[in-house]
Amino acid sequence: MASSKSRQRKLARAKLDRQMARRAARERRRRQVGAATAIGLVLVVAAGLTMWGLGVFDSKPDTTEASGESCAWTSQSAADSSKDVGQPSTENIPSEGTRPATLTFNALAPVTASLNITDAPCSVASFTYLAGRNYFDNTKCTEITEEGALHCGDITGDGLGGPTYTYWDENIPAATNPSAPPSGDVPPAYPAGTIALTSPTPGSNGSQFLIFFKDFNPATPAYPIIGSVATGLETVQEIGAMETVANDAGKTVVPKSDVLITSLTVGEVGATAAPAAPVSSASTAS
Repeated sequence: MASSKSRQRKLARAKLDRQMARRAARERRRRQVGAATAIGLVLVVAAGLTMWGLGVFDSKPDTTEASGESCAWTSQSAADSSKDVGQPSTENIPSEGTRPATLTFNALAPVTASLNITDAPCSVASFTYLAGRNYFDNTKCTEITEEGALHCGDITGDGLGGPTYTYWDENIPAATNPSAPPSGDVPPAYPAGTIALTSPTPGSNGSQFLIFFKDFNPATPAYPIIGSVATGLETVQEIGAMETVANDAGKTVVPKSDVLITSLTVGEVGATAAPAAPVSSASTAS
């Protein structure tokens, strides 16, 4: 009996030893996990402080690098209706601000304009590029449209003239209700003085553009706006009031004397256009 009780005590002691060992092991693991977590938190906080010190979380852009829009130009095969003057750059296009432009027509008073880079960066970049290569100089404005605009930049007059590249639409105004007269707070889609692009098919802009001499409010606007007249709107309105005749395509054109762009220049970003001196009457095309 004594030996039996002795064995029971030994077994109980062994069981207690095992339980104590397991408890000790669990406690060691708990302390190890706690230590690792604390170390991890310290490392995260240290890394965050380092990144904050380096300005990683600064929301302001790095102004030491040049910023600009990236534009895509679609090459077109040379044709009788096109004029190859190369293509503008595709990178680092100014993305905000305005450019001044000055247009002279025949012997009329000059027209100055502000080109909207912020809303139409690629369109203004192309317009600037073409003007810099004298693309528009001594070209005819071929149509006075039914919408109340002077149509220019079509170097052949057949509706297809342009450079050997095209580009997509930018800054087409939202549709409005054309049956409701615009209020003082809501102007028409194309107020008088608006300068917009036009092309044979949507998204194939080149060199053709419109200068509206009266308000135009279509149900579905389709002309991308690139700027507006600053001074000289009366010159465009004077041209718009000229007598017209229908050509073979049924469009109206200026008949008795050509409306000729004698000069079109575009200035630097943010500059102000200086009014150009009127061309002498001797240079008026007939």
